[in-house]
Amino acid sequence: MNNSDLDTLDNIPVGMTVMVIDDSKTIRRTAEILLSEQGCKVLLASDGFESLAIIASDRPDMVFVDIMMPRLDGYQTCALIKGHPEYRDIPVVMLSSKDSIFDMARGGLAGSESYITKPFTRNDLVAAIQKHVKPTDVKKEAESEQANDDMDFDLDDFEELEMTL
Repeated sequence: MNNSDLDTLDNIPVGMTVMVIDDSKTIRRTAEILLSEQGCKVLLASDGFESLAIIASDRPDMVFVDIMMPRLDGYQTCALIKGHPEYRDIPVVMLSSKDSIFDMARGGLAGSESYITKPFTRNDLVAAIQKHVKPTDVKKEAESEQANDDMDFDLDDFEELEMTL
């Protein structure tokens, strides 16, 4: 898909790829339905660790990540994405049922662009996409696949991050 082939629906590039990382199947499914209705391809992961392989193989245009998850939480996942040279430009939006200033600030320190409190609405997701992704940001599929052939998350990166958090 070429950038010139992209149309928009509610000012969202049709065909953009969005990843939703949440340990709640209900939240993942809700986000998938809402985003699919907007023309997005939706990738799903139940925790941060599972998401890393998907990000490396499919390189989403945007990531929504829950904070509280098993194995690799949202802060760690965001920091790994933002710490990787190939993926640091992917916008990451934190999702959480907590709305404390501390959680928002910690998300910002991990590198997230913004924060949405659950339960979220269609408008919350659309507004985040409109704010952080422009039609020209959506990668061409072939370009994305070529870059991903040479890039992967290194387990050493995760272990180093774990020591700092």
